[in-house]
Amino acid sequence: MKQYTYIVLNKPFNVISQFSPEGDKKTLADYLKIAKDIYPIGRLDYDSEGLLLLTNDNQLKARLIDPNFNHEREYLVFADGKPCSDAKAMLGRGIKFNDYTSKPAKIEIINNPAWLWERVPPPRTYDTHEYSWLKIVLTEGKNRQVRKMTAAVGCPTLRLVRTRILNIKLGKLNPGEFRKLTDTELRELISLISK
Repeated sequence: MKQYTYIVLNKPFNVISQFSPEGDKKTLADYLKIAKDIYPIGRLDYDSEGLLLLTNDNQLKARLIDPNFNHEREYLVFADGKPCSDAKAMLGRGIKFNDYTSKPAKIEIINNPAWLWERVPPPRTYDTHEYSWLKIVLTEGKNRQVRKMTAAVGCPTLRLVRTRILNIKLGKLNPGEFRKLTDTELRELISLISK
């Protein structure tokens, strides 16, 4: 019987979500030395940070990446500007792009998350600009979707950190650190994706 492995990694900034080399960019192999059949569920862009799930359980992977199941993904966004109520309403309804309309998102303006690690290098900021932290919850994961959505309402994303997928939270992992899912987390996750 096959043994399944479930790993939570805090993917650092400027790391590609794959094990195979690509030029001189850092990869997951710089942080994880694991069996060859374990791969990320979905991905985080090179310039995004945070929660990345990895497994060799292909059935679980298929359920989590299938857009028909509306699984929540939560992000912290450091944005250039402060979204007005109209912008928040647009994000909440969904935004039309050239090739698709995003599903409605939950958005909340939050205080600077004091627990969050400093990014190296930090996002570029200017004294003449206003900035905000947003918590955005999506139920889909299209290519660079959060960045496209915030840009569409006039608040470009300067930093993006995924903090949660369904019941799995990033917690206190520092960039590059990883852990295995607990049995409780795995049971809850399987229960949630089975609904």
